[in-house]
Amino acid sequence: MSNFIIFLALIVVVAFLLIVVIMVQNPKGGGLSSSFGGGGTQQLGGVKKTTDFLDKSTWYLATFLLILILASNMAINKGGNGSDSKALDTEAVEALPTAPEALPQPEAAPEK
Repeated sequence: MSNFIIFLALIVVVAFLLIVVIMVQNPKGGGLSSSFGGGGTQQLGGVKKTTDFLDKSTWYLATFLLILILASNMAINKGGNGSDSKALDTEAVEALPTAPEALPQPEAAPEK
């Protein structure tokens, strides 16, 4: 179960980063790069085109999130004694007593 918790924490972190990257982008093409002047010609953290960086990081984070979600499904413990339904267990059904044996017969009430 600890692997699943690690995957869950990573999924939350990546989803938060994806939200931040999407919110920073401007849908009209300006985005973060236009707010720092030059429409992307000025360097910000060593990246010449901030919009390209944000677009690529959005795709990478979305892909990584999808991979984490699929991998977390494999990390769930699927042992034989898990939380499977017992309705399909034929041995348990055969072991159950029938209805007349399960209920005690009522005693006849004395007549007055």
